[in-house]
Amino acid sequence: MENNQSCIRVFADKVQIENCRKMLKDNEKAFRQLSNLLALAGNEVRLKILFLLEEEKELCPCDLSDILEMSIPAVSQHLRKLKDGNVIEGRREGQTIFYSLKPEQLTLLRVFFKIITNKNSKVIAYGK
Repeated sequence: MENNQSCIRVFADKVQIENCRKMLKDNEKAFRQLSNLLALAGNEVRLKILFLLEEEKELCPCDLSDILEMSIPAVSQHLRKLKDGNVIEGRREGQTIFYSLKPEQLTLLRVFFKIITNKNSKVIAYGK
């Protein structure tokens, strides 16, 4: 049997098509921002860094290096990508830079972090 992926319709709903196009255009900036955020958070190490920054409010590269058991240069590379992506911000105290999540990103990320923490609490509660 041939896998035919063609679309056969009797008529196109031009109103629906235009409404959908308008909806996408009206939300173009939000799609771009969320897509960029998800692309950055799609890396497991960066997702862990974001999670830790949400939990602890701010951390320096040395703290993250110790927690993640990674070299400071490796952690710094991930922090640079997150900073360039406008997801985190730094605050200098002497020679140390403390990183934190930007508030506008936190709103989006909390939904994902809730899933992580809820799954973990269920695993602990049921001993799985």
